Amino acid sequence: MAQQRPKLGLIAGGGDIPAIARDRCRAEQRPLYIAALNGFCDPAAVEATEHGWFDLPQVGRLIGALKAAGVTEVCLCGRVAKPNFSALKPDLKGALLLPKIIKAAATGDDAILRVVVDAFERDGFRVIGIEQVVGDLLAAEKRYGSLAPTPAQQADIRVGVAAARDLGRADRGQAVIVAAGTVVDREDDAGTDVLLARVAERTDARGGILVKTAKPQQDRRVDLPTVGMTTIEYAVAAGLAGIAVEAGAALIVDAEAMAAAADHQGMFLIGFRHDEK
Repeated sequence: MAQQRPKLGLIAGGGDIPAIARDRCRAEQRPLYIAALNGFCDPAAVEATEHGWFDLPQVGRLIGALKAAGVTEVCLCGRVAKPNFSALKPDLKGALLLPKIIKAAATGDDAILRVVVDAFERDGFRVIGIEQVVGDLLAAEKRYGSLAPTPAQQADIRVGVAAARDLGRADRGQAVIVAAGTVVDREDDAGTDVLLARVAERTDARGGILVKTAKPQQDRRVDLPTVGMTTIEYAVAAGLAGIAVEAGAALIVDAEAMAAAADHQGMFLIGFRHDEK
């Protein structure tokens, strides 16, 4: 008889990933508790699943619920926007953690996540990456769909990789737009969709490429770069020629549908390998 896997606690933000992770756990008959974050997690993601709802600063209540549910492994997934710290109403444990988070916020999102991961580990949880739950979403080194970048576009991707990794080292974002050898714009705290919407207003981004990589220093158990159908829609509106994400370090949600949409729009979608750290 196969040994049952440890009960997973899914700290669920926005987007499609929490529901996908829930379905994987169901398929594997893995016990699951979802700690859904108010204002971010889609209520549909917790349907027919043991769960609770939590505000961001309710750290003590959340950890208490995870322990009461018998959770031993924790996975953080889904989008969470940086909060207005002055408006937060933390519980006691959250209040003790908040000064560290505010200090980390001055550095960037990666620093905040390191504080959060450390808090879970100090309470005895094992923090795992989302790819251990939905490994089939991890980008492969390959062409998705029928189109591939031209030599000139491959050169643009190399420019984009260097720029995205510099951006990541500064803990400011994971994505850039490159066109004709020039970095047109860079992601900020607002995220990739806002970046794409921004460049849609510019003619110099037409025919460009979205390049998305993991931050060189980031803990890859959290905040992996993610693209999905919405990314395709925004990229089309911006007039881009393709999307390139780092293989082994990014998630592609619904790759088959994305590839079909990219083909229909005359765009390429690829996973590339980049070993330089």
